[in-house]
Amino acid sequence: MNGYDYIIVGAGSAGCVLAERLSANGRYRVLVLEAGGGDRRFYVHLPLGYGKLFFDPAVNWMYQTEADPGLAGNRDFWPRGKILGGSSSINAMVWIRGHKSDYDDWADAAGAPWGWDAAREAYRAIEDNEAGGDALRGTGGPLFISANRRDLHPLVDAYVGATQAAGLKRNADFNGADQEGVGTYQMTIHKARRNSAARAFLRPAMKRANVTVVTGAHVTRVLFEGRRATGVEYRRGGRLHQARSGREVILAGGAINSPQLLMLSGVGPAAHLKDHGVGVVADNPQVGQNLNDHQGLNYTWRMKVPTYNDILRPWWGKLIVGMQYFLGGNGPLAKSINHGGGFFRTSPTLARPNMQLYFQAFSTLIPRDGERPLLTPDPFSGLSIGLSNCRPTSRGEITLKSADPFAHPRIVANAFSTANDIDEMLLAVKFLRRIAEQEPLRGLIAEELRPGPEVVTDDALIADIRARSGTVFHPSCTVRMGHDPATSAVDPDLRVRGVEGLRVCDASVFPTLIGGNTNAPSILVGWIGADRILKDAV
Repeated sequence: MNGYDYIIVGAGSAGCVLAERLSANGRYRVLVLEAGGGDRRFYVHLPLGYGKLFFDPAVNWMYQTEADPGLAGNRDFWPRGKILGGSSSINAMVWIRGHKSDYDDWADAAGAPWGWDAAREAYRAIEDNEAGGDALRGTGGPLFISANRRDLHPLVDAYVGATQAAGLKRNADFNGADQEGVGTYQMTIHKARRNSAARAFLRPAMKRANVTVVTGAHVTRVLFEGRRATGVEYRRGGRLHQARSGREVILAGGAINSPQLLMLSGVGPAAHLKDHGVGVVADNPQVGQNLNDHQGLNYTWRMKVPTYNDILRPWWGKLIVGMQYFLGGNGPLAKSINHGGGFFRTSPTLARPNMQLYFQAFSTLIPRDGERPLLTPDPFSGLSIGLSNCRPTSRGEITLKSADPFAHPRIVANAFSTANDIDEMLLAVKFLRRIAEQEPLRGLIAEELRPGPEVVTDDALIADIRARSGTVFHPSCTVRMGHDPATSAVDPDLRVRGVEGLRVCDASVFPTLIGGNTNAPSILVGWIGADRILKDAV
Protein backbone atom coordinates (compact mmCIF):
# COMPACT_ATOMS: atom_id res chain seq x y z
CA MET A 1 0.00 0.00 0.00
CA ASN A 2 1.56 3.27 -1.09
CA GLY A 3 0.54 6.82 -1.78
CA TYR A 4 -0.95 7.78 1.58
CA ASP A 5 -0.25 11.14 3.17
CA TYR A 6 -1.06 10.03 6.71
CA ILE A 7 -1.11 6.58 8.27
CA ILE A 8 -3.05 6.36 11.54
CA VAL A 9 -2.30 3.30 13.67
CA GLY A 10 -5.36 2.56 15.78
CA ALA A 11 -9.04 3.43 15.30
CA GLY A 12 -9.75 4.29 18.93
CA SER A 13 -11.21 7.48 20.38
CA ALA A 14 -8.42 9.76 19.14
CA GLY A 15 -7.72 7.82 15.95
CA CYS A 16 -11.32 8.10 14.74
CA VAL A 17 -11.25 11.86 15.27
CA LEU A 18 -7.93 12.14 13.44
CA ALA A 19 -9.30 10.20 10.47
CA GLU A 20 -12.28 12.53 10.18
CA ARG A 21 -10.41 15.81 10.58
CA LEU A 22 -7.32 15.01 8.51
CA SER A 23 -9.48 13.88 5.60
CA ALA A 24 -12.13 16.61 5.76
CA ASN A 25 -10.53 19.03 3.29
CA GLY A 26 -10.10 16.30 0.69
CA ARG A 27 -6.44 17.13 0.11
CA TYR A 28 -4.86 14.22 1.98
CA ARG A 29 -5.15 10.47 1.61
CA VAL A 30 -5.57 8.83 5.01
CA LEU A 31 -5.03 5.18 5.89
CA VAL A 32 -6.36 3.85 9.21
CA LEU A 33 -5.03 0.51 10.42
CA GLU A 34 -6.96 -1.22 13.22
CA ALA A 35 -5.85 -4.50 14.79
CA GLY A 36 -9.40 -5.37 15.78
CA GLY A 37 -12.49 -5.88 13.68
CA GLY A 38 -15.59 -3.92 12.80
CA ASP A 39 -18.07 -2.56 15.31
CA ARG A 40 -21.23 -4.02 13.75
CA ARG A 41 -21.98 -6.07 16.85
CA PHE A 42 -25.21 -6.14 18.84
CA TYR A 43 -23.63 -5.85 22.28
CA VAL A 44 -21.43 -2.96 21.14
CA HIS A 45 -24.44 -0.85 20.22
CA LEU A 46 -26.66 -1.98 23.12
CA PRO A 47 -25.65 0.49 25.86
CA LEU A 48 -25.82 -1.97 28.79
CA GLY A 49 -24.30 -4.68 26.60
CA TYR A 50 -20.76 -3.67 27.53
CA GLY A 51 -20.79 -6.30 30.26
CA LYS A 52 -20.69 -8.91 27.47
CA LEU A 53 -17.59 -7.23 25.98
CA PHE A 54 -15.55 -7.12 29.18
CA PHE A 55 -13.90 -10.51 28.64
CA ASP A 56 -14.44 -10.94 24.90
CA PRO A 57 -11.09 -11.34 23.07
CA ALA A 58 -12.82 -10.62 19.77
CA VAL A 59 -13.13 -6.94 20.77
CA ASN A 60 -10.80 -6.62 23.75
CA TRP A 61 -7.01 -6.74 24.22
CA MET A 62 -7.61 -8.26 27.69
CA TYR A 63 -4.40 -7.04 29.27
CA GLN A 64 -3.19 -8.02 32.73
CA THR A 65 -0.77 -6.16 34.93
CA GLU A 66 2.10 -7.70 36.80
CA ALA A 67 1.36 -8.79 40.37
CA ASP A 68 0.95 -5.54 42.27
CA PRO A 69 2.01 -5.18 45.93
CA GLY A 70 -0.28 -2.15 46.20
CA LEU A 71 -3.23 -4.37 45.31
CA ALA A 72 -2.42 -7.11 47.81
CA GLY A 73 -0.34 -8.92 45.21
CA ASN A 74 -3.20 -9.23 42.72
CA ARG A 75 -2.78 -9.02 38.95
CA ASP A 76 -5.27 -6.45 37.71
CA PHE A 77 -7.32 -7.03 34.55
CA TRP A 78 -7.19 -4.15 32.05
CA PRO A 79 -9.75 -4.40 29.23
CA ARG A 80 -8.98 -2.16 26.24
CA GLY A 81 -10.94 -1.90 23.02
CA LYS A 82 -9.64 -3.91 20.04
CA ILE A 83 -12.31 -2.78 17.59
CA LEU A 84 -13.31 0.22 15.50
CA GLY A 85 -13.91 2.89 18.12
CA GLY A 86 -11.36 1.39 20.50
CA SER A 87 -12.34 1.63 24.13
CA SER A 88 -15.17 4.04 23.24
CA SER A 89 -16.88 0.92 21.81
CA ILE A 90 -16.67 -1.09 25.04
CA ASN A 91 -16.68 1.52 27.84
CA ALA A 92 -19.40 2.74 30.21
CA MET A 93 -20.10 5.84 28.04
CA VAL A 94 -19.72 8.51 30.77
CA TRP A 95 -18.85 11.91 29.27
CA ILE A 96 -16.64 13.92 31.64
CA ARG A 97 -14.30 16.63 30.40
CA GLY A 98 -12.36 17.00 33.64
CA HIS A 99 -11.75 19.93 35.95
CA LYS A 100 -10.79 23.29 34.43
CA SER A 101 -7.55 23.19 36.41
CA ASP A 102 -6.57 19.90 34.74
CA TYR A 103 -6.13 21.84 31.52
CA ASP A 104 -4.22 24.56 33.35
CA ASP A 105 -1.84 21.74 34.28
CA TRP A 106 -1.65 20.71 30.62
CA ALA A 107 -0.88 24.29 29.60
CA ASP A 108 1.93 24.44 32.15
CA ALA A 109 3.46 21.30 30.62
CA ALA A 110 2.71 21.78 26.92
CA GLY A 111 1.57 25.36 26.29
CA ALA A 112 -1.62 27.32 25.58
CA PRO A 113 -2.88 25.09 22.70
CA TRP A 114 -3.59 22.46 25.38
CA GLY A 115 -4.91 24.86 28.05
CA TRP A 116 -8.44 25.41 29.28
CA ASP A 117 -9.44 28.12 26.79
CA ALA A 118 -8.42 25.96 23.84
CA ALA A 119 -9.98 22.84 25.38
CA ARG A 120 -13.28 24.60 26.09
CA GLU A 121 -13.61 25.81 22.50
CA ALA A 122 -12.67 22.40 21.13
CA TYR A 123 -15.27 20.67 23.31
CA ARG A 124 -17.91 23.13 22.17
CA ALA A 125 -17.04 22.28 18.56
CA ILE A 126 -17.05 18.53 19.25
CA GLU A 127 -20.36 18.32 21.12
CA ASP A 128 -23.97 18.21 20.14
CA ASN A 129 -25.17 18.33 23.73
CA GLU A 130 -28.79 17.41 24.41
CA ALA A 131 -28.73 19.79 27.39
CA GLY A 132 -28.29 22.73 25.01
CA GLY A 133 -25.49 25.09 24.17
CA ASP A 134 -23.97 27.84 26.29
CA ALA A 135 -20.55 29.34 26.94
CA LEU A 136 -19.30 25.89 27.96
CA ARG A 137 -21.52 23.31 26.21
CA GLY A 138 -21.66 22.88 22.46
CA THR A 139 -24.46 22.05 20.03
CA GLY A 140 -24.28 21.08 16.38
CA GLY A 141 -21.00 19.19 16.66
CA PRO A 142 -20.41 15.63 15.43
CA LEU A 143 -20.76 13.91 18.83
CA PHE A 144 -24.23 13.76 20.38
CA ILE A 145 -24.13 13.79 24.20
CA SER A 146 -27.16 12.54 26.10
CA ALA A 147 -28.19 14.70 29.08
CA ASN A 148 -29.37 11.50 30.84
CA ARG A 149 -32.27 13.15 32.63
CA ARG A 150 -35.06 10.68 31.80
CA ASP A 151 -35.86 7.09 32.72
CA LEU A 152 -33.54 7.02 35.73
CA HIS A 153 -33.87 4.43 38.48
CA PRO A 154 -35.95 5.78 41.41
CA LEU A 155 -33.03 5.19 43.80
CA VAL A 156 -31.06 7.94 42.06
CA ASP A 157 -33.15 10.51 43.96
CA ALA A 158 -32.43 8.70 47.23
CA TYR A 159 -28.71 8.71 46.45
CA VAL A 160 -28.70 12.43 45.64
CA GLY A 161 -30.68 13.20 48.78
CA ALA A 162 -28.30 11.20 50.98
CA THR A 163 -25.19 12.81 49.48
CA GLN A 164 -26.71 16.24 50.00
CA ALA A 165 -27.42 15.32 53.61
CA ALA A 166 -23.76 14.26 53.86
CA GLY A 167 -22.68 17.75 52.80
CA LEU A 168 -22.44 17.72 49.00
CA LYS A 169 -24.38 20.01 46.69
CA ARG A 170 -26.57 19.10 43.74
CA ASN A 171 -24.78 19.68 40.42
CA ALA A 172 -26.80 19.70 37.21
CA ASP A 173 -23.72 19.60 34.93
CA PHE A 174 -20.33 18.15 35.89
CA ASN A 175 -19.01 19.65 32.64
CA GLY A 176 -20.28 23.08 33.59
CA ALA A 177 -18.73 25.92 35.53
CA ASP A 178 -18.07 23.76 38.62
CA GLN A 179 -17.33 20.04 38.69
CA GLU A 180 -17.96 19.44 42.41
CA GLY A 181 -21.20 17.95 43.69
CA VAL A 182 -23.60 15.10 42.86
CA GLY A 183 -26.07 14.41 40.10
CA THR A 184 -26.42 12.37 36.91
CA TYR A 185 -23.79 11.70 34.26
CA GLN A 186 -23.99 12.80 30.65
CA MET A 187 -23.55 9.84 28.28
CA THR A 188 -22.27 9.11 24.79
CA ILE A 189 -25.60 7.50 23.86
CA HIS A 190 -27.75 8.52 20.90
CA LYS A 191 -31.20 7.14 20.12
CA ALA A 192 -30.73 4.24 22.56
CA ARG A 193 -27.43 3.19 20.94
CA ARG A 194 -23.83 3.62 22.03
CA ASN A 195 -22.39 6.72 20.37
CA SER A 196 -18.77 5.60 20.01
CA ALA A 197 -16.01 7.55 18.31
CA ALA A 198 -16.40 5.17 15.37
CA ARG A 199 -20.09 6.02 15.00
CA ALA A 200 -19.64 9.78 15.44
CA PHE A 201 -16.36 10.38 13.56
CA LEU A 202 -15.00 7.38 11.65
CA ARG A 203 -18.16 6.20 9.87
CA PRO A 204 -18.75 9.65 8.30
CA ALA A 205 -15.08 9.82 7.29
CA MET A 206 -15.24 6.38 5.68
CA LYS A 207 -17.71 7.74 3.12
CA ARG A 208 -14.92 9.86 1.65
CA ALA A 209 -12.85 8.58 -1.25
CA ASN A 210 -9.61 9.71 0.43
CA VAL A 211 -10.07 7.51 3.54
CA THR A 212 -9.12 3.83 3.69
CA VAL A 213 -9.79 1.74 6.81
CA VAL A 214 -8.25 -1.71 7.16
CA THR A 215 -9.37 -3.91 10.06
CA GLY A 216 -7.56 -6.98 11.35
CA ALA A 217 -4.29 -5.16 10.64
CA HIS A 218 -1.84 -5.64 13.52
CA VAL A 219 1.01 -3.15 13.06
CA THR A 220 4.30 -4.77 14.02
CA ARG A 221 6.72 -1.87 13.56
CA VAL A 222 7.19 1.61 12.17
CA LEU A 223 9.47 1.72 9.13
CA PHE A 224 12.33 4.22 9.10
CA GLU A 225 14.75 5.59 6.54
CA GLY A 226 17.47 6.81 8.85
CA ARG A 227 15.53 8.60 11.56
CA ARG A 228 12.53 9.48 9.42
CA ALA A 229 9.36 7.39 9.66
CA THR A 230 8.24 6.42 6.17
CA GLY A 231 5.51 3.86 6.83
CA VAL A 232 4.55 0.79 8.82
CA GLU A 233 4.68 -2.97 8.60
CA TYR A 234 1.57 -4.91 9.59
CA ARG A 235 0.25 -8.43 9.58
CA ARG A 236 -3.20 -9.22 8.28
CA GLY A 237 -4.69 -12.61 7.53
CA GLY A 238 -1.38 -14.37 8.09
CA ARG A 239 0.45 -12.17 5.57
CA LEU A 240 2.95 -9.37 6.14
CA HIS A 241 2.21 -6.05 4.44
CA GLN A 242 3.82 -2.63 4.26
CA ALA A 243 2.19 0.79 3.87
CA ARG A 244 4.06 3.98 3.05
CA SER A 245 3.26 7.53 4.12
CA GLY A 246 4.25 10.65 2.23
CA ARG A 247 3.84 12.93 5.24
CA GLU A 248 3.56 11.26 8.65
CA VAL A 249 2.83 8.15 10.64
CA ILE A 250 0.57 8.82 13.64
CA LEU A 251 0.30 6.30 16.47
CA ALA A 252 -3.14 6.32 18.12
CA GLY A 253 -3.15 2.93 19.81
CA GLY A 254 -3.61 4.18 23.36
CA ALA A 255 -1.57 4.23 26.54
CA ILE A 256 -0.48 0.57 26.24
CA ASN A 257 -0.15 -0.08 22.51
CA SER A 258 1.52 3.17 21.47
CA PRO A 259 4.56 2.92 23.78
CA GLN A 260 4.87 -0.79 22.98
CA LEU A 261 4.93 -0.11 19.23
CA LEU A 262 7.44 2.70 19.66
CA MET A 263 9.78 0.38 21.53
CA LEU A 264 9.28 -2.46 19.05
CA SER A 265 10.25 0.06 16.35
CA GLY A 266 13.47 1.10 18.08
CA VAL A 267 12.28 4.27 19.83
CA GLY A 268 12.53 4.13 23.60
CA PRO A 269 15.00 3.59 26.45
CA ALA A 270 18.10 2.37 24.57
CA ALA A 271 19.35 -0.07 27.20
CA HIS A 272 15.94 -1.70 27.50
CA LEU A 273 15.61 -2.08 23.73
CA LYS A 274 19.06 -3.65 23.48
CA ASP A 275 18.14 -6.11 26.25
CA HIS A 276 15.37 -7.39 23.96
CA GLY A 277 17.45 -7.38 20.81
CA VAL A 278 15.67 -4.38 19.27
CA GLY A 279 17.86 -2.10 17.17
CA VAL A 280 17.88 1.45 18.53
CA VAL A 281 16.64 4.17 16.17
CA ALA A 282 16.38 6.84 18.88
CA ASP A 283 17.09 6.74 22.60
CA ASN A 284 13.92 8.18 24.16
CA PRO A 285 13.95 7.28 27.88
CA GLN A 286 10.47 8.64 28.60
CA VAL A 287 8.66 6.17 26.31
CA GLY A 288 6.60 3.84 28.52
CA GLN A 289 7.20 5.84 31.69
CA ASN A 290 4.81 8.00 33.79
CA LEU A 291 1.95 5.46 33.62
CA ASN A 292 -0.95 6.87 35.61
CA ASP A 293 -4.40 5.40 36.17
CA HIS A 294 -7.42 5.88 38.41
CA GLN A 295 -8.01 3.19 41.04
CA GLY A 296 -11.42 2.47 42.47
CA LEU A 297 -13.68 0.12 44.42
CA ASN A 298 -17.36 -0.36 45.29
CA TYR A 299 -19.18 -0.54 48.59
CA THR A 300 -22.29 -2.71 48.27
CA TRP A 301 -25.50 -3.00 50.28
CA ARG A 302 -28.48 -5.34 50.35
CA MET A 303 -31.61 -3.22 49.96
CA LYS A 304 -35.14 -3.40 51.35
CA VAL A 305 -36.54 -2.11 48.06
CA PRO A 306 -36.18 -3.38 44.47
CA THR A 307 -33.11 -2.50 42.43
CA TYR A 308 -32.13 -3.37 38.87
CA ASN A 309 -31.12 -6.81 40.18
CA ASP A 310 -34.79 -7.66 40.59
CA ILE A 311 -35.69 -6.94 36.97
CA LEU A 312 -32.48 -7.87 35.12
CA ARG A 313 -31.83 -11.28 36.67
CA PRO A 314 -35.05 -13.36 36.18
CA TRP A 315 -36.05 -14.54 32.70
CA TRP A 316 -39.34 -12.69 32.84
CA GLY A 317 -37.51 -9.50 33.78
CA LYS A 318 -35.15 -9.91 30.85
CA LEU A 319 -38.21 -10.26 28.62
CA ILE A 320 -39.72 -7.06 30.01
CA VAL A 321 -36.57 -4.93 29.65
CA GLY A 322 -35.99 -6.40 26.18
CA MET A 323 -39.46 -5.30 25.11
CA GLN A 324 -38.89 -1.88 26.64
CA TYR A 325 -35.72 -1.50 24.62
CA PHE A 326 -36.82 -2.89 21.27
CA LEU A 327 -40.31 -1.37 21.29
CA GLY A 328 -39.64 1.95 22.96
CA GLY A 329 -35.89 2.52 23.00
CA ASN A 330 -35.88 2.92 26.77
CA GLY A 331 -35.47 0.98 30.01
CA PRO A 332 -32.27 -0.26 31.70
CA LEU A 333 -30.74 -1.63 28.50
CA ALA A 334 -30.72 1.84 26.94
CA LYS A 335 -28.34 3.26 29.55
CA SER A 336 -25.04 2.74 31.29
CA ILE A 337 -25.27 1.28 34.77
CA ASN A 338 -23.75 4.49 36.22
CA HIS A 339 -26.88 6.66 36.31
CA GLY A 340 -25.52 8.98 38.97
CA GLY A 341 -22.21 10.08 40.38
CA GLY A 342 -20.29 13.13 41.42
CA PHE A 343 -17.06 14.63 42.67
CA PHE A 344 -15.96 15.54 46.17
CA ARG A 345 -12.95 16.57 48.23
CA THR A 346 -11.66 14.41 51.05
CA SER A 347 -10.43 17.60 52.77
CA PRO A 348 -11.83 21.14 52.59
CA THR A 349 -8.26 22.39 52.26
CA LEU A 350 -7.98 20.92 48.75
CA ALA A 351 -8.41 23.32 45.85
CA ARG A 352 -10.38 20.87 43.69
CA PRO A 353 -12.24 17.56 44.01
CA ASN A 354 -9.94 14.57 44.37
CA MET A 355 -12.55 11.78 44.32
CA GLN A 356 -15.20 10.66 41.84
CA LEU A 357 -18.42 8.83 42.77
CA TYR A 358 -20.38 6.22 40.78
CA PHE A 359 -23.94 5.30 41.77
CA GLN A 360 -25.37 1.96 40.58
CA ALA A 361 -28.84 0.70 41.53
CA PHE A 362 -27.34 -2.70 40.98
CA SER A 363 -24.80 -5.18 42.38
CA THR A 364 -22.52 -7.83 40.91
CA LEU A 365 -20.83 -9.57 43.82
CA ILE A 366 -21.41 -13.04 42.34
CA PRO A 367 -19.19 -13.43 39.25
CA ARG A 368 -20.13 -15.11 35.98
CA ASP A 369 -17.62 -16.92 33.82
CA GLY A 370 -16.60 -14.95 30.73
CA GLU A 371 -18.50 -11.73 31.39
CA ARG A 372 -19.02 -8.83 33.72
CA PRO A 373 -22.49 -9.73 35.00
CA LEU A 374 -24.30 -6.49 34.16
CA LEU A 375 -27.09 -8.35 32.40
CA THR A 376 -27.37 -11.04 35.11
CA PRO A 377 -26.74 -9.34 38.47
CA ASP A 378 -26.93 -10.75 42.01
CA PRO A 379 -30.02 -12.75 43.10
CA PHE A 380 -31.05 -10.17 45.70
CA SER A 381 -31.84 -6.45 45.79
CA GLY A 382 -28.39 -4.89 45.74
CA LEU A 383 -26.97 -1.39 45.40
CA SER A 384 -23.38 -0.20 44.94
CA ILE A 385 -21.67 3.14 45.32
CA GLY A 386 -18.18 3.26 43.93
CA LEU A 387 -15.41 5.80 43.99
CA SER A 388 -12.06 6.40 42.35
CA ASN A 389 -9.17 8.76 42.97
CA CYS A 390 -8.93 11.70 40.54
CA ARG A 391 -5.19 12.44 40.55
CA PRO A 392 -3.18 9.56 42.04
CA THR A 393 0.49 10.25 42.69
CA SER A 394 1.55 6.64 42.05
CA ARG A 395 3.34 5.97 38.75
CA GLY A 396 3.93 2.78 36.80
CA GLU A 397 5.45 1.85 33.46
CA ILE A 398 4.96 -0.05 30.21
CA THR A 399 7.96 -2.08 29.02
CA LEU A 400 8.56 -4.93 26.61
CA LYS A 401 8.34 -8.55 27.66
CA SER A 402 9.85 -9.59 24.36
CA ALA A 403 10.48 -8.35 20.83
CA ASP A 404 7.45 -10.36 19.65
CA PRO A 405 4.90 -7.77 18.46
CA PHE A 406 2.05 -10.17 19.29
CA ALA A 407 3.10 -10.60 22.93
CA HIS A 408 1.48 -8.32 25.48
CA PRO A 409 3.83 -5.79 27.04
CA ARG A 410 4.79 -5.80 30.71
CA ILE A 411 2.41 -3.52 32.63
CA VAL A 412 3.53 -2.39 36.08
CA ALA A 413 0.74 -0.29 37.57
CA ASN A 414 2.31 0.43 40.99
CA ALA A 415 -1.16 1.16 42.36
CA PHE A 416 -1.29 2.81 45.79
CA SER A 417 2.52 2.96 45.94
CA THR A 418 2.48 6.33 47.68
CA ALA A 419 1.19 7.17 51.15
CA ASN A 420 -0.86 10.02 49.69
CA ASP A 421 -2.93 7.68 47.54
CA ILE A 422 -3.78 5.36 50.42
CA ASP A 423 -4.47 8.20 52.85
CA GLU A 424 -7.00 9.87 50.57
CA MET A 425 -8.69 6.56 49.70
CA LEU A 426 -9.11 5.82 53.41
CA LEU A 427 -10.88 9.14 53.92
CA ALA A 428 -12.97 8.53 50.81
CA VAL A 429 -14.33 5.10 51.80
CA LYS A 430 -15.27 6.49 55.20
CA PHE A 431 -17.31 9.08 53.32
CA LEU A 432 -19.12 6.32 51.43
CA ARG A 433 -20.37 4.98 54.73
CA ARG A 434 -21.35 8.47 55.79
CA ILE A 435 -23.53 8.73 52.66
CA ALA A 436 -25.18 5.38 53.46
CA GLU A 437 -25.96 6.58 56.98
CA GLN A 438 -28.05 9.50 55.70
CA GLU A 439 -31.74 9.52 54.91
CA PRO A 440 -33.37 8.70 52.60
CA LEU A 441 -30.86 5.92 51.81
CA ARG A 442 -30.45 4.76 55.40
CA GLY A 443 -34.05 3.62 55.73
CA LEU A 444 -33.83 1.65 52.47
CA ILE A 445 -30.68 -0.33 53.35
CA ALA A 446 -30.97 -3.78 54.89
CA GLU A 447 -27.25 -4.44 55.47
CA GLU A 448 -23.76 -3.67 54.20
CA LEU A 449 -22.37 -6.60 52.19
CA ARG A 450 -18.96 -5.28 51.10
CA PRO A 451 -16.70 -4.79 52.83
CA GLY A 452 -19.07 -5.67 55.69
CA PRO A 453 -19.80 -4.06 59.06
CA GLU A 454 -16.94 -5.93 60.75
CA VAL A 455 -14.38 -3.93 58.71
CA VAL A 456 -14.00 -0.82 60.86
CA THR A 457 -10.40 -0.06 61.83
CA ASP A 458 -8.12 1.96 59.58
CA ASP A 459 -5.86 -1.06 59.08
CA ALA A 460 -8.82 -3.25 58.10
CA LEU A 461 -10.19 -0.62 55.74
CA ILE A 462 -6.79 -0.18 54.07
CA ALA A 463 -6.42 -3.95 53.71
CA ASP A 464 -9.83 -4.02 52.02
CA ILE A 465 -8.87 -1.13 49.72
CA ARG A 466 -5.79 -3.03 48.59
CA ALA A 467 -7.60 -6.36 48.23
CA ARG A 468 -10.64 -5.15 46.27
CA SER A 469 -9.52 -2.07 44.33
CA GLY A 470 -8.53 -2.02 40.71
CA THR A 471 -8.35 0.07 37.60
CA VAL A 472 -11.33 2.11 36.47
CA PHE A 473 -9.89 1.76 32.97
CA HIS A 474 -8.16 5.12 32.46
CA PRO A 475 -4.45 4.37 31.79
CA SER A 476 -2.66 7.44 30.47
CA CYS A 477 0.57 9.48 30.23
CA THR A 478 2.95 6.77 28.93
CA VAL A 479 4.17 8.86 25.96
CA ARG A 480 3.83 12.12 27.82
CA MET A 481 3.92 15.42 25.92
CA GLY A 482 5.62 18.57 27.11
CA HIS A 483 8.20 21.25 26.52
CA ASP A 484 10.88 19.59 28.63
CA PRO A 485 12.71 16.71 26.88
CA ALA A 486 13.78 15.37 30.27
CA THR A 487 10.18 14.63 31.27
CA SER A 488 8.34 14.09 27.98
CA ALA A 489 8.50 11.63 25.08
CA VAL A 490 6.78 13.91 22.54
CA ASP A 491 6.79 17.66 22.10
CA PRO A 492 3.65 19.85 22.39
CA ASP A 493 2.93 19.21 18.70
CA LEU A 494 2.97 15.45 19.46
CA ARG A 495 6.17 14.84 17.48
CA VAL A 496 8.20 11.94 18.85
CA ARG A 497 11.54 13.15 20.15
CA GLY A 498 14.61 11.91 18.29
CA VAL A 499 12.89 11.05 14.99
CA GLU A 500 11.00 12.77 12.17
CA GLY A 501 7.66 12.08 10.51
CA LEU A 502 6.23 10.30 13.57
CA ARG A 503 3.66 11.52 16.08
CA VAL A 504 1.59 10.02 18.85
CA CYS A 505 -1.99 11.20 19.41
CA ASP A 506 -4.01 9.40 22.10
CA ALA A 507 -4.34 9.19 25.89
CA SER A 508 -0.68 8.21 26.19
CA VAL A 509 0.33 11.84 25.52
CA PHE A 510 -1.66 13.32 28.42
CA PRO A 511 0.81 15.44 30.43
CA THR A 512 -1.15 14.58 33.57
CA LEU A 513 -4.14 12.35 34.26
CA ILE A 514 -7.45 14.18 33.96
CA GLY A 515 -9.64 14.17 37.09
CA GLY A 516 -12.50 12.15 35.62
CA ASN A 517 -13.34 9.67 32.87
CA THR A 518 -10.83 9.78 30.03
CA ASN A 519 -12.86 9.19 26.85
CA ALA A 520 -13.73 12.88 26.44
CA PRO A 521 -10.11 14.05 26.85
CA SER A 522 -8.94 11.32 24.46
CA ILE A 523 -11.34 12.63 21.82
CA LEU A 524 -10.12 16.14 22.63
CA VAL A 525 -6.51 15.06 22.02
CA GLY A 526 -7.53 13.76 18.61
CA TRP A 527 -9.31 17.04 17.83
CA ILE A 528 -6.54 19.41 18.92
CA GLY A 529 -3.88 16.99 17.68
CA ALA A 530 -5.37 17.20 14.17
CA ASP A 531 -5.02 20.98 14.37
CA ARG A 532 -1.34 20.66 15.28
CA ILE A 533 -0.73 18.21 12.43
CA LEU A 534 -2.58 20.29 9.83
CA LYS A 535 -0.73 23.41 10.94
CA ASP A 536 2.51 21.79 9.78
CA ALA A 537 0.96 20.51 6.53
CA VAL A 538 0.54 23.97 5.03
